[in-house]
Amino acid sequence: MTATIDNVKDKSFDYIICGGGTAGLTLGARLSEDPDTSVLILEAGAENIGDMAILRPASYGSHFGKSEYSWNHETIKQKSTGDVSHFWQRGKGLGGSSAINFLCWIKPPGKEIDDFERLGNPGWNWKNYEKYIHRTEKFTPPSEEVQRTLKMNFDNWSLGTDGPLGVAYPFSIDEGELEVQQTVLNAGIPMAPRPMNGETAGTYFAPCTYDLKTHTRTYAATAFYLPNKDRPNFKVLVSAHVNRVIHSSDHDGEFTAEAVEFEHNGQVYVARANKEIVLSAGTLKTPQILELSGIGNSTVLRKLGIPTKVDLPGVGNNVQEHTLVAVSFELKDDVKFETLDVLADPEVLNKHLGLHTTGAGLFTSGIIGFTFATLGQISPKADEIIKATEEKILKNANNYPPGALEQYKILLERLRDGPGCEFISFPGMCSRPNPPKEGKRYISFYVALNYTFSRGTIHAVSKDPAVDPELDPRYFEEEVDLLVWVEMVKFARSLRNVSPLKEMTTEELNPGPDVQTDEEIAAWIKKIMTTTWHTASSCSMLPKANGGVVDPELKVYGTKNLRVADLSVVPLHFAAHPQATVYAIAEQAADIIRGRFRP
Repeated sequence: MTATIDNVKDKSFDYIICGGGTAGLTLGARLSEDPDTSVLILEAGAENIGDMAILRPASYGSHFGKSEYSWNHETIKQKSTGDVSHFWQRGKGLGGSSAINFLCWIKPPGKEIDDFERLGNPGWNWKNYEKYIHRTEKFTPPSEEVQRTLKMNFDNWSLGTDGPLGVAYPFSIDEGELEVQQTVLNAGIPMAPRPMNGETAGTYFAPCTYDLKTHTRTYAATAFYLPNKDRPNFKVLVSAHVNRVIHSSDHDGEFTAEAVEFEHNGQVYVARANKEIVLSAGTLKTPQILELSGIGNSTVLRKLGIPTKVDLPGVGNNVQEHTLVAVSFELKDDVKFETLDVLADPEVLNKHLGLHTTGAGLFTSGIIGFTFATLGQISPKADEIIKATEEKILKNANNYPPGALEQYKILLERLRDGPGCEFISFPGMCSRPNPPKEGKRYISFYVALNYTFSRGTIHAVSKDPAVDPELDPRYFEEEVDLLVWVEMVKFARSLRNVSPLKEMTTEELNPGPDVQTDEEIAAWIKKIMTTTWHTASSCSMLPKANGGVVDPELKVYGTKNLRVADLSVVPLHFAAHPQATVYAIAEQAADIIRGRFRP
């Protein structure tokens, strides 16, 4: 189905897209809607089409560590977390991370997308976001019976229904989810008014990227590649690892992207672009490709022995990350709540694998229970933390890199009013370090930190494209991140004392009784924390003077025809899982490139 090297090598295409992930496939499919426009996508991973290991829902984390599905990137050791490195897995193959994520369809608060525009990017606002994400979505609401049972109301929700990406609620939803949600409501967090339409503060059941007919994952490859694979003007080459962008020697001044050098089956090839080249390799790899092409901080490039073509200091900076820990409670034996814990028994696992083929069982379930709260809703220390953070920021205002103070002021506003404290109910044990008891079932809450003040970097460390860049998140460089997270953990633990969860559980498994004080909670967080795989902003869409890498048209500063379209362009991270936003970025990018976008 995919292209061969003979279809590609030494050929010319109007557009070459580097990366066949979520953004790359979406963008490629949209650009190739014009039969007179030729598009080539180069994807470093394999095709992986029709693989049930990808398509089967509720297979959370099963792809990590498997080289056919996952790039197992690793951060440098973090002093703040005990001198350990952290795995930053990303999807490998067509569809990228949309092929291995946890299927969550979450949208940001509308105000936080409007902040893109506020930071200097006309047209990057919530109104346009909704327009473009509706192009991707094909939402199917659950049956009226399910809506009644789970007290769901979609009367004032608005989602796209004609797009190529199936979005739906999983077929199997345990009524225990309603008990968990009621606990959150009883703890003082209201229902979110319109969580799919920018009003996300509160608790709600979220849909998934799920096909109700086949009970399989929907993702960029099923939505944007398979329906369009036979277009003669749309070529997708897999196992094609992009090395660098080659500029034209015929043009003085601005960098003119002429070709892409890539490796395929051990050989190096070149494909030429008639119009533009777009980098969609993701937050971790796009800045590396820029640097290997001579675009970046001249000091970084000099160390690598790469001549500077465009001195652009913002490349690989302003890196922002979401992180999480999990709190778990043991369920009483008589509680009727089917959790994923039972899959630890090989016999039960095989039974549910068989049930999935009939459209039943645990592999037709999903993660649906989400709560987004303000710091003030979950902690009596909110005002104290915000005041201390504001004083520190103002005191250090002159020491921050260009553009950082503007972002921090917005983050302070969000700490006061924004729903950045995320709690995800998970039907099973997913926490550390204490192991589950044999035969027991658990309910867990992922405690996800979304507003982080700490800023990391991603830079190439070798001329060799196969060598990973240095990934340095600089966890807890700003103390406020840890202070807020401790308060969030305390709130999650308190839910066990609230009905009806109070009557459903016996004890807390993790953090466990040995972790009580704020200091002990902080130490536990540092020891067991993990990423949420939402890294963003390494090629931020900001004014160049503020550390920007791309302008509002996603064009790399100092270049004539090189753009970036992936999560790396987000200037300030938001309180949501990023999958939907990556599709929206790609949809808007397609209109920008085609000249159809008007801010």
